[in-house]
This record gives sequence, structure tokens and C-alpha cells, in this order.
Amino acid sequence: MPTRTRFTIWRPLATAAVTLLLAAFLTPATASAAGTASTRESLPRYSYADAVREAVWVDTGLDGDGDGRTDRVAVDIVRPREPAAQGRKVPVIMDASPYYSCCGRGNESQKKTYDADGHVVQMPLFYDNYFVPRGYAVVGVDLAGTNRSDGCVDVGGRSDVLSAKAVVDWLNGRARAYTTRTGTERARATWTDGRTGMIGKSWDGTIANGVAATGVRGLRTIVPISAISSWYDYYFQQGAPLYDSGPEWLSDYVDSPEARARCAAVQQRLVDGAPRTGDLTALWAERDYVKDAAKVRASVFLVHGMQDLNVRTKHLGQWWDALADHGVRRKIWLSQTGHVDPFDFRRAAWVDTLHRWFDHELLGYDNGVDREPMADVERHPDQWVTSATWPPRGTTATTLRPAPGGEAGVGTLGLRRAPGTETFTDDPALDETDWAAHLDRSTPEKAGFLTAPLTRDLRLAGSPSVTVTATPTTATAHLSAVLVDVGPDTIRDYAASGEGITTLTDRTCWGASTPGDSACFKEAAAKTVDVGATVVSRGWADLGTSGNPGHGVPLTPGRAYTLTVDLAATDHVVPKGHRLALIVAGTDRDLIDPPADRPTLTLDLARTSARVPLVGGPAAFARATSGKHPAAPFAPTGVAEPRTAPRVP
Repeated sequence: MPTRTRFTIWRPLATAAVTLLLAAFLTPATASAAGTASTRESLPRYSYADAVREAVWVDTGLDGDGDGRTDRVAVDIVRPREPAAQGRKVPVIMDASPYYSCCGRGNESQKKTYDADGHVVQMPLFYDNYFVPRGYAVVGVDLAGTNRSDGCVDVGGRSDVLSAKAVVDWLNGRARAYTTRTGTERARATWTDGRTGMIGKSWDGTIANGVAATGVRGLRTIVPISAISSWYDYYFQQGAPLYDSGPEWLSDYVDSPEARARCAAVQQRLVDGAPRTGDLTALWAERDYVKDAAKVRASVFLVHGMQDLNVRTKHLGQWWDALADHGVRRKIWLSQTGHVDPFDFRRAAWVDTLHRWFDHELLGYDNGVDREPMADVERHPDQWVTSATWPPRGTTATTLRPAPGGEAGVGTLGLRRAPGTETFTDDPALDETDWAAHLDRSTPEKAGFLTAPLTRDLRLAGSPSVTVTATPTTATAHLSAVLVDVGPDTIRDYAASGEGITTLTDRTCWGASTPGDSACFKEAAAKTVDVGATVVSRGWADLGTSGNPGHGVPLTPGRAYTLTVDLAATDHVVPKGHRLALIVAGTDRDLIDPPADRPTLTLDLARTSARVPLVGGPAAFARATSGKHPAAPFAPTGVAEPRTAPRVP
């Protein structure tokens, strides 16, 4: 197959004098990079074929499987041979994962492979191929209970997080490791300076969040991709169940065969601690990293798909805001995809940016990446814009209010409070795509409210919320709140199997290869669909949690309840001629589970509102909805129904 090799771009400094001056002040750690300060980037000067490949087992200090001895986690290492021979130390890029043997990593589901001595031959993904020749060690950690590690998977709890943290501690001389799983010969990380960056998609990125939230020293940066920030919010939102199973299913999915045989007690604790009531229990509190954002010492480079229906962008929004509140240095990429790695939607730019990020954070190179715009946002498929900060300066939460319209369930959305009611009946057979397709007419399962056609573009950036006052007819009720851009567009087809990408057959190469570990990966292209409306943000809640977000109670039919529903973070421009809509409904099929009853709910419109982060605030909304503009033709087409296949973070 044809391949394309990426060539390094040199970025020389202005003068040789500056080069010499910088070189004179290089620290030993910085000087260990495969490059010089004059190039401001690490260069592929070391042999990947001759790299040291070794395995160690780090003692976590935990006994998760209850066998009477502390658990050891397997750590596979690929590092350049030359620096150690020259007395120089290297930084570490680390991916801690439960997937290395059960399920694979990346678009091609790569698994670790080993030689006869138990040393890693194929390390999944491109990180080792690309970064080892540039003077980094790449470390793949099998989380406790997976692949070659002891212990049990506890789905984001102490075992998951501390088994990865122990490796950071070992890299910095604070923990013990051994050359075998059960032996007594010690292994020491004398080849590293301890500077560690963690990276990973989904569960892997989640562990990076969790380890950073411990405040462990030596962890300089994390790059969480489509990652969870609170495991409660993966399984529930405000009491509404998002899946028909709990963390015990996920634990069993990734446990090694050995772990399944010895981890029944851990499985039972997961069942007991995560009741399907949606109550916030001690188990969920342990798995909430947002509350510990103040401990984070590492910088954070976040990547997330704004249409991720697996790890929804509520995780991104609450984590981003908490990090901002505590002054953590941050960078962000937001794509139009679903649950997709940036290597598969913006490959060349991703590799270049990640390279410069690690060079800056782990090698100390002054390459300017920290002075670039904070945010990259995909506005249309493969069309990106930047923001100096995110959300942009001038973004203000703007209260938008629904009002009755000319027919039932088809109201207006504006700045003024209006009296009135709207009534709908939960229909678990329908979802947000059905609601959006019928926004222009009265249907019994939803209440919709639309602005006038916009006379200028209107940008939403951040995390919206919707406050409803609703009176149910039954003892149980679930609510969905959805913001919709009504108008024709071409978007990534996030509901298709590729979640916005199509995998091609051609390969491109990103680093060096060996016979057992190729640096060449299948290319991907945007998969698009023409739509008449685009769901911008969504959120769900159990109305029974209105009095206590951590504990739902039966409702009293005929009584009004007020509840604020948190919506997923977004960055979206509603174009001139389009309309912004708010939908309030019941069960969002395949995205939340239905309640025990099938309620009819009556909204008190005077006590219902949406707080939407708008660039320019209320004034921008007033300008965009003043005057007259022809409405874009209503075309009730959109993405496919959400997929019902089990989702795995």
C-alpha cells in the first residue's frame, strides 16, 4: 500500500549567538532530548530498532484481590538505548489502560504483543514509534486486574487510579518495582528524569484525570481524550440512568481471565455501591475527580468530540471549569465527531501539536505552544477556528425564556418572561432526532420553543442549563432538555458507526517501524450527512431529584417541581437565517432509560428558562433576533437514530 512519511520541519532561531547562549544554560534533563534548543523541537536521532524493551512490575501497595500480598501492575517500557549509555535521562509518555489485551487500542484495535522473553514487541498506537526516536520513553501500564497485572478492576476507583499513580511514583524513585511478577529482584528507573506525561482516550484518559487529581509529583502534563471526569455522570445524569447496567459489567468486560476468577468480592462491591436508583453513594464520590481539581499540578490538554454520546461533554465542561477555577494551565480541542481520537480526524495537525506540547511540558523547550490560542474548534467538517481563550472573552450566560405560540407545543424563545403552560406525554419510543424533526408542528411527546430566524450569527460556547417547573401525573418522571440549531447544514455523521469518520485503506507513517511494530496506520476521512436540524447540546434528569440531587424520591402527582438540568458543553455557531430551539421532553430513547411510569407533564412557562453561554451575552441575542430575515426552509432530515450497541469508555 502507498505510504506517506512525515518530515520534520526545522524551526531555527534567529542567530547562532542565541543558539549558543541557550545551549549554555540547558539543564541536564533538557539536554537529554534528541534535539537542541536551536531547533526548538526534539528530533528523531535515536534508533527505534535498537530501543530498550523491558517489563517491570510496580508494587501498588494495595491488595485488591485479597490474596494476602500487595498487587503488582505490569509496566511495558520502550526507551531509546543511547541516552542511558551516555549518562543522560529521558522523560516518559505514559498510557495506562485496561484494554491492552482484551480489546485493543486505536482505530485498528491494536493489542500488546510480546517476544519469548516477555518483552513488548508491539506497543499499540503511534506514540512509541514517533517519540522514542525523539528521546522519550513510552510506557504502557496494564491497569490492576488486566493483562499481566495483579489485582482487580474497580472502574475508576482506588485500584484503577492508584495502580497508575504507583508507576509515576516509581518513575520518580518513590515506589518499588520488580523484574518479574512474583520475584524479589528490584528494578529501578535510573534511566528517567521522572518527568511524566499521561495520555489516553476514553478510560485511559479518565485514568490520567484521576491520577492528576491525586496531585502526584512528577506528573507534568496530561492529555485526556474523550475522558470521564466523574464516573457517576457516566452511568447517570441527575438520577436518570444512562445505561441499563452498572460498573460491574464494565469490570467483567476488561478483567483478565485470572482476575475474573479471583475478583468476585470486588464485583459485588460494585453492584452494592452503585444501585440503579441513581443515588449518589460513597462509591461514586470516590470516582469523582472534579471535586479534587484543586490538587492538580499538571497542565491539561483536553480533546473531546462535541457529539460524543458515549462520554458526553458534560464530563469535559465540569472538568474544564473546575480546572479553570484553580488556575490549572489548559488547552482544548473540540471536534464535531463522536467518540473519536484526533489521530483519526486531524492527524497531521494532531501529531505536530502533541509533539510540541510534550516538548514544551516535558523537555522545557520554549517553542511557543503555550502562547498559541487556547482552543481549536471544528466549525464544519475539517474546518477549524481558534479562540484565544475558551470560552471566549465576552461569553455571558444569557437567560432565554419560552412562551406559548400559535399552536400547542410550538412556542417561541426570547428574553422576556411569559405566562402560560405546555403539556407533553413521555413516549419512550422517540428520541431527540424525532423531536427535532417535528419542531415546526404540534406533537404530543414534546414541547418546543424557537427563536425568530436570526439576522446574524449567534455563538454558544460553554455549558448551558435549563430550569423547568413541571407538574407530573405519575410518581416517576424523567426529563430531557435539548438545544437545537434549526436549519440546513452538512455535519459529521456522528450517529453512524464511525461516529463522524470513515476508515480508509491507505496508510500513512508516523515514526519508525520494526517488523513487529509498524508506524503506518490507516487513514480516515470525514463522514458527513446533510441535516435540517442539529442537536447542539443535551441533558437529562430524574424529576424526583429536584429536592436533593443525590437522592431521588417518588413524586406527588399534581404537585409542581422545579429542577435545573445541566446540559453538555458545546461550541456552536447558529448561522444567520437559522433558528435556535429549546425542546423539553421525557425519555430520550437509547440515551436515557425510561421511568417506571409514563407521565404527562405540564410546564409552567413563567418558571421555565434556559441559561445559554452566548458570546456577547443578551445584547448579542437581542441583535441576532431583531429585524426580519427569511427563515431557512424547514427540512426534517438529520442523523440516524442513536446506536443501541453497548458503549465502552
